[in-house]
Amino acid sequence: MGIVVWCILFAIVIVVAYYATRMASQNKEDGLHDTGLAILEFGRAFPTEAIRQLQTTIDGQAVFVRLHDDKAGFMRNVRNHFSVHLIEPGRAYAKISATGRGLTVDFLDAPHHNGTFEFKTPAEAAEVSLWLLGNYIAGEDAKPQEQASPAKA
Repeated sequence: MGIVVWCILFAIVIVVAYYATRMASQNKEDGLHDTGLAILEFGRAFPTEAIRQLQTTIDGQAVFVRLHDDKAGFMRNVRNHFSVHLIEPGRAYAKISATGRGLTVDFLDAPHHNGTFEFKTPAEAAEVSLWLLGNYIAGEDAKPQEQASPAKA
């Protein structure tokens, strides 16, 4: 009788351990697919920046952020924390990836984040490239234009 009880308890421990392991691996795979988590993490890093739109990569390991004043931001899942930074105007270069559904981005201020980022559709990649282009142009437009001298009357 005692051996049957121990076998049942051992089986229950094995089932609970298997279930806990499956739940833990599922949480690892989620990455930044949860946009709510991405918003919270970006807001914690930059509380004064208003988020306008997010675009997540296919693997959920990176998120490109469009901000209210045509700035851009970037988040990347780095092991057990998130690396978050603002992309300064003119400090990131992007080109289309080999698949056509992604971008190869070079960050001049954070070269450890350089890489190829694949999106679900080519339209999403194009949208992010426009954010980066807008961010690049915004830096040029931020310079005040010289006013023409008023005509003499």
